[in-house]
Amino acid sequence: MRRHVQHGRVGLAFIGLLAVTACATPSTEDRVRSELLRAGVQPRMAGCMAERLSDRLSIMQLRKLGRAAQITQRRVGAMTVDELIGRVRGIGDPEIVEVVTRAGVGCFIAG
Repeated sequence: MRRHVQHGRVGLAFIGLLAVTACATPSTEDRVRSELLRAGVQPRMAGCMAERLSDRLSIMQLRKLGRAAQITQRRVGAMTVDELIGRVRGIGDPEIVEVVTRAGVGCFIAG
């Protein structure tokens, strides 16, 4: 019986460690926002778009988008959404283009 209780404590400790580790890693939305900022998208627009993109694109699509955004070394705020969409078209994935375009327009309207 005592051995069973000890295993239960170890299991609970492990679950607690996993929960803390999960909280310590940046969310997909945070990573997308950081990549958009690094690409030169204005901070307010990057935050709004990151939320929408991380909800609507797969991890693989987000990786493709990240590679396309890394092409530039421009300073933060220097890239317009139109420029970003132009770069995204080069990926060759119509769904990514559609989602980025809708996110950009929606975030622009939202202000």
